[in-house]
Amino acid sequence: MIEVVFSDSAYGGLKAAQHYGEGKYSGGTFGVFVSRHDGSAPTEEEIEATRREFEKRERLEWERAVPMDGNPADVYGFSFGLSIGDISEDIPGEKRRQVLDWLYSIHPNMDDEPAFTDEMVQHGREVLEEVCGRISAGEEVRVWYSNQPDELCGLYWFMTQIDKLELRDNQVFLVALSDWETRGDGSIVIQSGWGGIKPGDFHKYVRSQIAAPHAFRKMCASCWEQLKEENAILRAVLNGRLVSVPEALYDDFITRVINAEENEFHEAMVIGKVLGKYELGIGDAWVVVHRIEKMISAGRLIPITEPAPGAPIYHRRLRKR
Repeated sequence: MIEVVFSDSAYGGLKAAQHYGEGKYSGGTFGVFVSRHDGSAPTEEEIEATRREFEKRERLEWERAVPMDGNPADVYGFSFGLSIGDISEDIPGEKRRQVLDWLYSIHPNMDDEPAFTDEMVQHGREVLEEVCGRISAGEEVRVWYSNQPDELCGLYWFMTQIDKLELRDNQVFLVALSDWETRGDGSIVIQSGWGGIKPGDFHKYVRSQIAAPHAFRKMCASCWEQLKEENAILRAVLNGRLVSVPEALYDDFITRVINAEENEFHEAMVIGKVLGKYELGIGDAWVVVHRIEKMISAGRLIPITEPAPGAPIYHRRLRKR
């Protein structure tokens, strides 16, 4: 069974899920990120305490996990970020590379890696060719998607690609992630994409898969063609529908968080609050690269510090005007 996902984190999670929990827990090397509200550096003691707590949780997750089984080589990921930018190309190429350049520009030293996004796009094209070849040869494919904008865009785009192939009935299967689910203790957990699902939990969703009927694939392809024709800078899910939206759609959420801050604030903290509080399904790149930078250009915000060498651009303090 070919497995298809639409984010790097979901790709890693699903590959790990196939044999996660098998054998004795062996631990690992963990990179731990610790931040403070004021943006100051944490102490070594705080970092070590966080690392120990993280490893404890990882051990418990491993011990309770049920492996999904399968071959990691059958997992394919398309991480093109299709909810943002130009989508006029049938197969992502130079225009998609430019969008990825723009989004990755929040990270330091990207100008020193000019081939990075070229390789991303080229690899994606090669993966698409391989997947379509295997499907054409008769293999079944399972597509994991949610209402997270990039994942739903990925689903529509992928259905458009395989709509060109000769497919038999019950060859394409779908696993949709619900927006929320109830835990064993009765609490509700909000889910915004497969990238947030733990490797030990993927197995329980397989039983919810359904076959994708021909009419559904056609509907997805038709909707994607309409979105391509509109070619907006941003796509979002409104009332369950994937639609083209204005680029300022999320500005009110960002502004609410900023208004609640002191006159001077750490940009990274604001970004974390926007993404964590509102669960909008957008990434830090959109908030930083396009919207907060627009606010800075308009004079509404003023940078008062520079990020440390090697740190992302949003590791700085801003002041309201």
